[in-house]
Amino acid sequence: MSFVSVNIESATDSPVKLTRRALAKQRTRERVLSAARRLFSERGYEGATIRDIAQAAGMSTGAVFASFADKSELFDEILTADYEAICAQMVQAARSGASADEALLGLFGVAYAFHLEQLPLLRAGIAVSWTHSEAAERKSRSDLKHIFRLIAEVMQRGVDQGQLRGDIDLKLLAEITWDVYVANYRRAVYDGWTVEALLARLSDQLKIIFAAARA
Repeated sequence: MSFVSVNIESATDSPVKLTRRALAKQRTRERVLSAARRLFSERGYEGATIRDIAQAAGMSTGAVFASFADKSELFDEILTADYEAICAQMVQAARSGASADEALLGLFGVAYAFHLEQLPLLRAGIAVSWTHSEAAERKSRSDLKHIFRLIAEVMQRGVDQGQLRGDIDLKLLAEITWDVYVANYRRAVYDGWTVEALLARLSDQLKIIFAAARA
């Protein structure tokens, strides 16, 4: 799955007044992104062409390329927007849990609830993650460091509270936890699992992971 860099500190920038030209360009991007999101959800990544997206947005392919270098950049922009939309909620959930396992369930619960509302798009993202270029894979792994840092922050709380032993490799544990979280989406895609069912399974998985990390 291609996940993207997000600001987990939720910094707020001062609003910038856009010129008429900049505003028109922004509206064009929004139209393209809206059309692309719909087509990626309906047809998957491979099935949605730039020509189709341009037609759905009511513009030429040249207008699309004026805003995005290629389809890959357009798709990544959609994923970026999604994670920016839920980032603050994920951080809040991660930092609100009384224990590390509760914080992780809250963090991933936000993501499960969001993505189950648009499973076809999620499925397209997972498919792309297995076929993109080596450069795209390196970028994806770099972007994930932000999420892993948040998970590791929760794991450190587990160490401080005695849930996990002090010499545990937090980076590796965060990556293992992330892999388990992502793998569970197959249950939603193929078996129709709800958010509640996914969280119940993740809770059981975390119990095993934490038990091993205490040994």
